[in-house]
Amino acid sequence: MTVGLCRVWLRLPENQSLKGKRQVLKSLIARIHNRFNVSAAEVDDHDRWQMASLGISCVTTSADHAHQVLSKVVAFIRSDRPDAEIVDYRIEVIHALGE
Repeated sequence: MTVGLCRVWLRLPENQSLKGKRQVLKSLIARIHNRFNVSAAEVDDHDRWQMASLGISCVTTSADHAHQVLSKVVAFIRSDRPDAEIVDYRIEVIHALGE
C-alpha cells in the first residue's frame, strides 16, 4: 500500500472575509474530490481570511501513480482557481509495510 500526501499553501488575495474563504475552499475541495477521488481538507490557517492550507491524500499501489495524481491535483488548482494563488506545495509518498 502506498499513501500519497500533498500540502498546498494558497493565497486568496481577493478574499475579504472568512465566509468568502469558506465558500472558495468548499467549492475547491468538492471539485478536487469529485474529479480525482482523493481526500482533501483545510488543515491550517483557519483564522486567516487570505491564506489557506489544504491537505490532500490518496491511497494506491504505486508511488508513481500517487505522485502523478497529486501533481494533477496541483495543476488543476492552478488552472481552475485563478483567484487562489499557490504559494507553495509539497508532495510526499509513504510506503506502508505489508503484512
